Amino acid sequence: MRKGILGVAAVSVAVLTSLTLTACGDDSKSSGGGGAKIGVILPDSKTSARWETADRKYLQQAFDSAGVKADIQNAQGDKTAFQTIADQMMTNGASVLLMTNLDSGTGKAVIQKAKSQGVTVIDYDRLTLGGGAQFYVSFDNVKVGSLLGEGVAKCLTDKNANKPVVAYLNGGPTDNNATLLKTGYDGVLKPKFDAGQFVKGPDQAVPEWDNTQAGTIFEQMLTGTPNIGGVVAANDGLANAAIAVLKKQKLNGQVPVSGQDATVQGLQNVLKGDQCLTVYKAIKKEAEAAAELAIALTKGQPGQANGTVKDPEAKTDVPSVLLEPKPIYAQQVKDVVADGYVTKAELCTGEIAKLCADNGI
Repeated sequence: MRKGILGVAAVSVAVLTSLTLTACGDDSKSSGGGGAKIGVILPDSKTSARWETADRKYLQQAFDSAGVKADIQNAQGDKTAFQTIADQMMTNGASVLLMTNLDSGTGKAVIQKAKSQGVTVIDYDRLTLGGGAQFYVSFDNVKVGSLLGEGVAKCLTDKNANKPVVAYLNGGPTDNNATLLKTGYDGVLKPKFDAGQFVKGPDQAVPEWDNTQAGTIFEQMLTGTPNIGGVVAANDGLANAAIAVLKKQKLNGQVPVSGQDATVQGLQNVLKGDQCLTVYKAIKKEAEAAAELAIALTKGQPGQANGTVKDPEAKTDVPSVLLEPKPIYAQQVKDVVADGYVTKAELCTGEIAKLCADNGI
């Protein structure tokens, strides 16, 4: 881990924060609203499939294994619903909220209300700027961004590209993760721009990470700058939107595109050569770490973190549990399958079956 924009402590530290919270008791394993000491709010299922296919599943498994009742709900991109869900969870007795905000404004309002009711908040995957959550569980997002930049640079170098124009298709402008990702890939690519090895191309954020808007934005980019040679897309959904546009021009496979989340679609695009790489974040480990922390807090135990993240708005260090991401090129796709994140059956369909076999899956 590193300091700097992300503010991660250089050495792992144990953060022992004493919290006066109600003990968990003998809550049953079943998920549901009434009596659940832990409330989980996921953001949506549109911008990335991971929230429902991975996070929900792994969080539920972790709570079930511990015999703890948790209420897991999805706000489906609706900020009003997000706040309503949080209110209902606290009314029903939640002493810990584990949440992935839709934006920092909505998240901050929920955290402030939670604090006024003695409820502890864990920011999950996204930091709520100025929110003051007691803990944060995520991946090192600057590192994820660095891997995106390094991947596109590697694929362009492998193609012997001469001063390629590199476009940025950034994540949602209200998501702090998108800012951290850009910090990472800018850190890798800006020196190449400055040295004249690569040329900085169009650079645009995609509102709410919306894949449809991403396609429209990238089509406009390519119309205005038809010689785009590489695309740093901030996740697999945005990458696929760019690839769809490139396909229309028969440029897919010729223009390296980055992505992250190791979705089935992203992994298939990597195997086909349409996507340079995806970045795998072992969400099972993230969910297990978050669940373990939430369970400890409901029992009145001190929460433990392995680092801190700087909240640039509040100018505070948030105790954090941070995990390491991994770059996935075609030859590493088998590692994601071996980890159980996706199955061979769902990945290796149709034309992809031979590509799976060729890559040891």
